Amino acid sequence: MTSNSARTRPRRSMLYMPSSNARALDKAKTLPADGLILDLEDAVAPEAKTSARAAAVSAANSKAYGAREILIRVNGLDTQWFRDDLAAVAGSAADGVVVPKINTPDDLRHIDEILRAAGARDDLKLWPMMETPRAILAADAIAAASPRLAGFLMGTADLAKDLHCAHPADRAPMLYALQRCILAARAYGLLILDGVHVDIDDEAGFALACRQGRDLGFDGKTLVHPRQITGANAAFAPSPAELEWARRLVAAHKEAAAQGQGVTLLDGRLVEVLHVQQAQYLMAQAEAISALERV
Repeated sequence: MTSNSARTRPRRSMLYMPSSNARALDKAKTLPADGLILDLEDAVAPEAKTSARAAAVSAANSKAYGAREILIRVNGLDTQWFRDDLAAVAGSAADGVVVPKINTPDDLRHIDEILRAAGARDDLKLWPMMETPRAILAADAIAAASPRLAGFLMGTADLAKDLHCAHPADRAPMLYALQRCILAARAYGLLILDGVHVDIDDEAGFALACRQGRDLGFDGKTLVHPRQITGANAAFAPSPAELEWARRLVAAHKEAAAQGQGVTLLDGRLVEVLHVQQAQYLMAQAEAISALERV
């Protein structure tokens, strides 16, 4: 289960970066993304896999990215690079490893065994990508498969391909899959990040996907281009109006508690403990975002 501090750590914008591109890795040091996913899979040509692996590990070990969360996406279980990728990440300073094309809980248990054998730290986290029909159907079992799990990453592009469905901005054809994964993640205290919006020129569609993602309950969004960072950061952060309401709500509940009342009214709305907890989470989230942006 994810701790409260891990839950409030900002993950509004998690940007995929090709580890074979030295200029991109250098540029990432100045980007306002909450986290980076150093990619060894889709963004790297076969002939560059080995050098990209070394570059990703070097970048993670450099500590040159400030307080950003650093994840490394390895190649899939059925590839020739998988074991070497995992072994390299196991010995790195990365915060976590992203594993694509997960299908079953046994896949995660197998990965956990490889990481332990390679000497991985106990706090090296696993982020399975939920992007196949089999993974979606097994979401609850996958969520319970390993104590290393931090959360799910949705792979909506690959999922749409496998489902033979359209992939519009509102993701209507795959809403069941998204909500099933959100339900499983929350049932087991995990985080969950929304999939990418691949059309970087479609600003309106991206904004719609971000709003929908936050409304559905995602903790943030994975991104394919730096131009998407600002929009994701705004969409997945508490708004000034939300924060003002949260502060007023907490204050009203505190005053009511001091008078021996378990519930109170604020602007005609009933305030209970569950509302206070959500308000406190929003305030903690805003503080965590502010702290990250000050670094």
